[in-house]
Amino acid sequence: MTRRVTTDSVRRESRAHWLAPAGVGVPKTLTRLYVAMALACLLSAPLPAAVVVSSKLSSESAMIGQMIRLLLAAHGIATIDRTKIGATPVVRKALLVGEVDLYVEYTANAGFFFNIPQDPAWKDLQRGYELGARLDYAANHIVWLTPAPASNSWALAVRRDLAQAHHLTSMSDFGRWVAGGGQVVLACSAEFANAGTLRALEQAYGFRLQSDQKIVLAGGETSATIAAAAARTNGTNTAMVYGTDGGIVAANLVELEDDRHEQPIYAPVPTVREAVLRATPQIATLVKPLMQGLTRATLQQLNARVQIDGESEQSVAEDYLRHAGFIR
Repeated sequence: MTRRVTTDSVRRESRAHWLAPAGVGVPKTLTRLYVAMALACLLSAPLPAAVVVSSKLSSESAMIGQMIRLLLAAHGIATIDRTKIGATPVVRKALLVGEVDLYVEYTANAGFFFNIPQDPAWKDLQRGYELGARLDYAANHIVWLTPAPASNSWALAVRRDLAQAHHLTSMSDFGRWVAGGGQVVLACSAEFANAGTLRALEQAYGFRLQSDQKIVLAGGETSATIAAAAARTNGTNTAMVYGTDGGIVAANLVELEDDRHEQPIYAPVPTVREAVLRATPQIATLVKPLMQGLTRATLQQLNARVQIDGESEQSVAEDYLRHAGFIR
């Protein structure tokens, strides 16, 4: 889709002061002509095109995308809704070729975009944000706006009764408890169990789960692992989760803090084409306080309304914006 975007306002001034000699009045017919010419120039100047707001298929990505779209529209910025158009490669390509203008990415994904997934910067929110923003702007003129202070990375969550009984709030607590003989049964995906993530956590926190302490679920969606822990399926008391999953609180689980920062930080961050931001610079100002308020706890609660209660992403987004005072 080819779209024309103007990046500079065109200044046009009245020509009367240089068409008429000094001290000579301008006839009314000429005045009318000059006014008509000025109006024609103003009307012919291209206006900023509508901002095409997109998202990935995930409910969280779509929900934040709807928040941004509704916020821009409330401030007089025309928008087009193209949320939930595909997985990461689809939306990313659409942004790079200009088919969409803005969507929410996750900071550590830049490690895969630029073939440096092992860079330690991805395990720190600020460093990862700065590195990703620098690389994406240099290569693609994509601007990263303000990130949310939350991470959607893999994590472990335990049943609340277990957490309270053994004082488990962090992965360090969990590691010490398991190493001391704690009875753990973890529900997880094959990817989590076999592709190195679980092993990395074990090495970082000094514990090791035996094969009979792991229930590897087909597909391994976090909704299934959370449900298994909540229902104590085959003794399950610990679940593989994503950090902002809506089911964590609803299932009465406690997410364990990655206190040694072993996992990369996947913080939601709006990414926008530079040409669009130049044409409508107020986007950055409007989006900043919105993203700053999307903490892990807030996203978990909002995601629960979509993932557990079945509300639409748009209705949850609009309700949040109204209650938080972003729109009327």
